[in-house]
This record gives sequence, C-alpha cells and structure tokens, in this order.
Amino acid sequence: CATCHHPFTMTSDLLSLPIGVGGVGLGPDRVMGEGRERIPRNAPDTFNRGSSLWNTMFWDNRISRDGDQLVSPAGDALPALLKTPLSAQAMFPPTSAAEMRGNPGDLDVFGAPNELALIADSDVESIWAGITDRLLAIDKYVDLFRDAYPGTSIDDIGFEHAARAIAAFEDEAFTFTDSEFDQYLRGDDNAMSEEAKRGALLFYGKAGCATCHSGTLLSDQKLHNICSPQAGPGRGEVAPLDIGGFAVTGQDQDKFAFRTPSLRNVVLTGPWMHAGTFVDLEDAVRHHLDVQKSAMAYDGADLAPELRDTVVNDPAVLQDMLAHLDPAVRDPKDLNDDEVEALMAFMLAITDFNAADLSGWIPVEVASGLPVHD
Repeated sequence: CATCHHPFTMTSDLLSLPIGVGGVGLGPDRVMGEGRERIPRNAPDTFNRGSSLWNTMFWDNRISRDGDQLVSPAGDALPALLKTPLSAQAMFPPTSAAEMRGNPGDLDVFGAPNELALIADSDVESIWAGITDRLLAIDKYVDLFRDAYPGTSIDDIGFEHAARAIAAFEDEAFTFTDSEFDQYLRGDDNAMSEEAKRGALLFYGKAGCATCHSGTLLSDQKLHNICSPQAGPGRGEVAPLDIGGFAVTGQDQDKFAFRTPSLRNVVLTGPWMHAGTFVDLEDAVRHHLDVQKSAMAYDGADLAPELRDTVVNDPAVLQDMLAHLDPAVRDPKDLNDDEVEALMAFMLAITDFNAADLSGWIPVEVASGLPVHD
C-alpha cells in the first residue's frame, strides 16, 4: 500500500498518476518498469478516511454504503466481516494486476513465479484466498493475526481480516482534525488570519465551493463532472478516456463525473483532480471558477514529460464533457486575483500541518522481512 500511499509523501505519492507493479522507488523518484503504463487515476490521500461520515470510496464511488449494506464490485462475495467503506476499499487494490498483483510471467520479490497473476481478474475470491495463503505462510503474521483476532481460528482467517487491520491503521495514523479552521470552529476566533476568514466567506458564498465541498469532510461524496482534464492511459473499454462514475452507475449524468475529493489537508495532497492534471493548487482552484475556459486551454505543459502527450484535447470529447457538465460549475465565477488569494489562504487554514510529518508511523521492520524504505 505504501508504494502509492507513503508517509513520506503525505499518504499519496506526489505523482499525477501512480507507477504500479514493476516500478522502482517511491514518490516522485519512482521509475516506471519496462513495458508498464501508469495507473489510470491519481492515488488519493488517506487522511481522515476512518471517519464514520465516509459513505463512499474510490474516485468513481464503486464502493458505497447503502443503509447497513456495503455495495462493491464484488457483490455478494464481499465478506460480511467488513462493516465500513474503508475496510472494504482495502480489499480491492491488491486484486488489480497493474496496481499490486502483477502480471503472468512476473516474479515476486524472492524470484518465485507470481501465482496470483494466473488467477482470472474477475475471480476476486480466489485472489483474496491466494494473498491470505501468502500471509499465513509467514509465522510472524500468524502471530499478529492471533493477537488481533483472539477469538478466530487461524483456519478461518481471510483477507478481510487483513483489510480490517489496514483500515484500523489508516484511521489511527492518518486522522488529523486540528487545522486552523478546526480550531476556529471550536471557538478560537484568532486561529485563522483575517485573509483566511475572508477566503472562508468566499468559499461558502460567492465562489460556491461549498456546494460540493460541504460538511465536516469538505466533500459531499457525490459524483460531479467539472470537466477535469483527462490524461494518462484511460480506463476500461473507452481508454484513453476515463468516463468516471458512468462506468459504475450507467447514469448519463455521471459521464465524466468523479467523486468530490475531501479538501482536508488539501495543500499537502497534490497533484489534484482524478488524473492529477493540476500540479499547482491555485490552478486547480481557478479551474473551478471557469471550467470551460480552463478545459479548452489546458495543454498539460506542467505534467511529467511522459504524460504530456496523453492529454485528451479532442474537440469532440471536450464538447461531450461540457454537454454533461455539472450545473454547479456551469456558470463562471467572477473572482478577482485578491479574492483568489484569499481562497488560497483558506486552503492553508483547512490543512492540519501535523500531517506533514508521518515518519513516526514507519516501522523499523515488517513481518515478511521485506525491506522498509526509509
């Protein structure tokens, strides 16, 4: 998990699009493996994901909570032990060949053939069972599972038990709720600068940001098409496009729509958007103010060289994106430079900078004996 969500890179990887299996290194220094391609979507941060307020996971909301039930790509195969969207989320990246599982012919880190890659992509239950077999072949992990689940026989341990443990770690390590804005809301009127307060008034007023970035999480967790520039390999049968939530819901209004990201700790979590197409936060903010103008002018000049040529600027595609544009961003917002600067001050105020140093959560060693990057 830490390859794309490392404490040194603020629980993401600081890349527009992740480099998955076959890559070497971490974060901006990670090098693509031969014959591989980028993961289609930006690796989101994992801050505050343990909150009980979260009802969805992934850029396309393919995991969601419906009452007491979790909805996921696994359908009825999702283990009943999983009770939160975060624990369910942890089940799926290891099943992705490009992200973690690897391809047929790949060798594992010990030089052994990768048996997991021989399982059909759709057979997630067998993939989970195979990963569990790997874990339980390591004595130290067996001991850890016994400690974490004292009432469960080792024979009954499944990958869902690992997923719950991963979610518990993320909740414990990556929850931060002491930004200047948090302090202000708790009654400290002096916690925020006057400029940040002015930015807050714009955020919740004239700029209209809170239409989607609402609530404690600063996200309504819904799908919105804001004409976010497309780049990278694309996803699914429509590649090199990524049609977002439409691939999950089949609803026309969800075409090119992606989940509203939480803005908590937003200063730390770039690049921004589902494809990481904005490497400067102010550019991302300004995009929201006039999405049509921004999308039409976008050329990806600030992207990594290998991604610049993947920017989708086909006029027909752009017109299709604009035709499905969310009403919340349809009309340009008339903000001057001073007002944008105030918004940026508020972006600083909603960031808990305690989250900038997570080195204390990196273990000295792990049970598998694999090297820990430091």
